[in-house]
Parts: sequence; C-alpha cells; structure tokens
Amino acid sequence: MDIKTIGVVGSGTMGNGIAQAFAVAGVDVVMTDIAAEALVRAMASVSGSLDRLIKKEKMDDAQKAAALARIETSTDLNSLAQCDVIIEAATENLSVKLKLFAQLDDIARADAVLASNTSSISITKLAAATRRPQQVIGMHFFNPVPLMGLVELIRGLQTSDATHARAEAAVALVGKTAVQVRNSPGFVVNRMLCPMINEAVFALQEGLATAEEIDTAMCLGANHPIGPLALCDLIGLDVQLAVMQVLFEGFKDPKYRAAPLLVEMVEAGYLGRKSGRGFFSYD
Repeated sequence: MDIKTIGVVGSGTMGNGIAQAFAVAGVDVVMTDIAAEALVRAMASVSGSLDRLIKKEKMDDAQKAAALARIETSTDLNSLAQCDVIIEAATENLSVKLKLFAQLDDIARADAVLASNTSSISITKLAAATRRPQQVIGMHFFNPVPLMGLVELIRGLQTSDATHARAEAAVALVGKTAVQVRNSPGFVVNRMLCPMINEAVFALQEGLATAEEIDTAMCLGANHPIGPLALCDLIGLDVQLAVMQVLFEGFKDPKYRAAPLLVEMVEAGYLGRKSGRGFFSYD
C-alpha cells in the first residue's frame, strides 16, 4: 500500500523534524499537539529550518512553500483518522505513551501502522495497549531529524513482517537508512551512547576536568563531531535521565545508574538548550 499521509503526534523538536522530513519528501503530514501554541512554534521552527536549506542552496522558495503547505496542524487527535502511518513523538513517559496508543487505536484506520519515536521504551509494552499489536513498531529518528541519516526500526514481540515492511518503506521515502533492532531497553544507539554521556557527567561531577575540557577531549581524542556534554544539552538532560532510568530498570545493572549531578540538574530545571542552560549556557 502506498504511503500518502503521515500522522505525527507531538510537535516538539522530534515531531516537527519528522514532519519536515516527510513534507520535504512530498508526503502529506498531519501534525497534532495538545497545545495550539506549540503547533505555531513548531511551524516556525520548520520554516526556519527550511530557510537554512535555502541559504545552503539545497532548496528554493517555491519548494519551501510547497513543503509547508503539505503540513496540516491540529489539536484534535481525530484529525489522524485517515493517515497511513502515525508516528507518536510525545514526551518520553510510559504512561503518556500507553494512553496515546490506546487513543490512536480507536481513531486510526484499521490498516494503519502505529509507530513510536521512543528512544528507549518497550515497543512490546506499547503494542499491548492496542487491539492491533501486530501493527505497532518503533521508528526511532535521531536529532536533528532533517540531517541525521539513521532510523532504528524496533520490532516488538508482536510486530508483523508486513508492518516492518511498511515502516521500512516510510524510512526510504525520506531518504534515510533503517536498521532493524530487537526490542530491548535503549535499543542499539542509546544503549551505547547514553552510558557514555552519563560517564562524562560523572567525570565532570568528580572534577576530573571542566565541561569544556571533557568535550574537547572527546572531539579531538575520539574524533566526535560534538562533545558528550554538549550533545546531552542538545538531547535534553531530562531525556538523557529518562533513558538512563529505563536502562537501569530494564537491566538491573548498576553500570546504568544515572550520575547524581545529572539528576540534580534536571531537578533544577537545567535541561540544556531548550531551557537555556545545561552543562553550557545558551542565549
């Protein structure tokens, strides 16, 4: 079946990035959020992102206008009723996602695929909240979505081959590479990446080096394009903490314990770029 319309639930950094990627690829998108103001901010973010592509001569004004016109926004989940694939990109919270999947199951077409952009939560558990568990899959995009080439496709215990094939086709539409991953806490990338970031927080907490020195060491010593603490600020300290908690609870292994400094910074509201302050300060 052709994929003509993609639904996106959540208009934050990941949601609007996913919407942009599909709209630029020529696919109609319905993006929903509980707050109208969030949708306005999301469309402004997409517009700004497309402007940067124009400056790099990767797009012209007409292509930008066409892409923006393909994105419909709504505060009503029922607007997703005719979408072929619906990608949930809401906050990384299990109870929120379980409620959403139950709602989407009632709203979506019988043949629609329900996907989650979760970075760590069990797809098997999300699928069980629906009456179509075989049509649920994880589609984990990476930030910033328009630039990153990878999507992890996570099969729950119930996910069918047909659902995986449709998700793979959706990934191909936006010109990204899919890797198939078995359902497991943190999947592949975050299982390796988040403990590395967490260890950088431990190094900072212990006074081993400054935040700037830790990041410089990893950029120049390991050839990373961005240091682990700056990357944590980009991801969001609250998201990093949530993934570490999922890893710790899933494996019951103390190597996945969150650094106390990370916990305290989240408690203080220092969440990284989105709050203006994390391990670094942002204007």
